[in-house]
Amino acid sequence: MSIQEQIKEVVTNHRVVLFMKGTPKFPQCGFSARAVQILKEVGFDDYASVNVLDNDAVRQGIKEFSNWPTIPQLYVNGEFVGGADIMMEMFEAGELKDVLTAEA
Repeated sequence: MSIQEQIKEVVTNHRVVLFMKGTPKFPQCGFSARAVQILKEVGFDDYASVNVLDNDAVRQGIKEFSNWPTIPQLYVNGEFVGGADIMMEMFEAGELKDVLTAEA
């Protein structure tokens, strides 16, 4: 199975997935920490996380999968939502919680 197929499987098998540097309990970069904090702020903790630092193929492959150059990356219902900046914009606009809690 290719790395792209593996990533697709992760985003389709989990309703909400955060690809990040580190883990939710121990983020390894400021942007990943911000993404985790935003999810906490909206009261959402029912998500899978993938530490891209554990696998260089995933780290590069997720950028190609989404055509987005940076990490973290949030996926909801198999769709790419955005990185930390987009998550912050959606949070400030009151949209993120709706996206996270909407049914597929």
